[in-house]
This record gives sequence, structure tokens and C-alpha cells, in this order.
Amino acid sequence: MYGLQLLTTSVNDVTEGKRSYAMTDNNEQWFALHTKPRWEKKVAKLLDEQGIENYCPINKVTRQWSDRKKVVLEPVFKSYVFVKIGTLQKWELKKINGVLNFVYWLGKPAPIREEEILTIRKFLNEFQDVEITKLSLEVNSQVRIKNGVLMNYQGILVELNGSRAKVRIESMGIQLSAQFDKSNLEHLGGA
Repeated sequence: MYGLQLLTTSVNDVTEGKRSYAMTDNNEQWFALHTKPRWEKKVAKLLDEQGIENYCPINKVTRQWSDRKKVVLEPVFKSYVFVKIGTLQKWELKKINGVLNFVYWLGKPAPIREEEILTIRKFLNEFQDVEITKLSLEVNSQVRIKNGVLMNYQGILVELNGSRAKVRIESMGIQLSAQFDKSNLEHLGGA
């Protein structure tokens, strides 16, 4: 009986230890929240009121009206706010008015590295009137492969077909052509 009591105590200690570990989750990471259109600053304010660390990158933009010019503060990333939270807080955020969902990658909310947030902050502190443009892949443009066996190889985009792209890579005096997912290619400039 004494042995059974000892076993029960140690199992309870382990269970209690796990429970207290789960309740004090200090493993905070940055995530991107998708918000209602034009709700970025409102969501950031609501997060501030709840004491949740967040970042809504703001850009100072000069707008011209017929009678005046005015500097306005606009979110850099339309419909997105960054939050730094632990695992337990993650699902509570979806209850906040204006929050639609997390940005997902491979079926899970996509974590964002601290360095990326710091880079955005430094860039916006240095420059005003920042414009965000998405580079489109075009046939005959120079691309770099971002992942996989051929990572960091450069080539010429030969063909686009839906989400797939055919890239010509010249190496060791031979020419290789391979199919890649477009998301695995980085545009380097014109050919």
C-alpha cells in the first residue's frame, strides 16, 4: 500500500507540474492577425487596452485633396496587425472585435521572427511615404530558388502555369529545366 501511495503522489506531482507549466506560458512569439478592412488601428487599440503587445506598422503619407495637402497615418500592411503572444493567449484573440483570423502557414498560425519585426520598425523609422508593391514573376526574369535541393541556385523563368513555374538553370556547361512552385521562387530582376 505504501508503494501505491508513493506512485500516486509522483503521478500527481508530474500532472500538477505539467498543468502549472501550461498555465505560465512565457514562450511568446509574433503572429500576424488578419483584421476587418480598415480596422488595423482599432484592433491595435483594443489589443493595447487588454495589455497585449502588438505592432501596427504606420506609414506617414502625404495626401492631396483639391483644397489642401495633409499628412495622414496609414497602416503599411492593409488588414494586418502583428501580435506577440504565448500559446495560451492565441485563441482568445479571435474574440476581439475586428479580428478575423491568424495568417496561417501549413495549417497553423504562422510565427514571425523577432528580427523581421525589428527590420520593419527600423525601416519605417528611417523612411516616410513607404510604398509596398508585390513583385510579380514574369517569363525571362532572373529568379532564385528559395527552398529544396536547388536552394540559392539562380536561373531564368521560362514558363508560368498556374502556381507552377519552369526555371532554366545553367551550371557546369549544361542546361537544366525543372518545375517549381511559384512560392519557392524569388524575383531578382529583369533578364
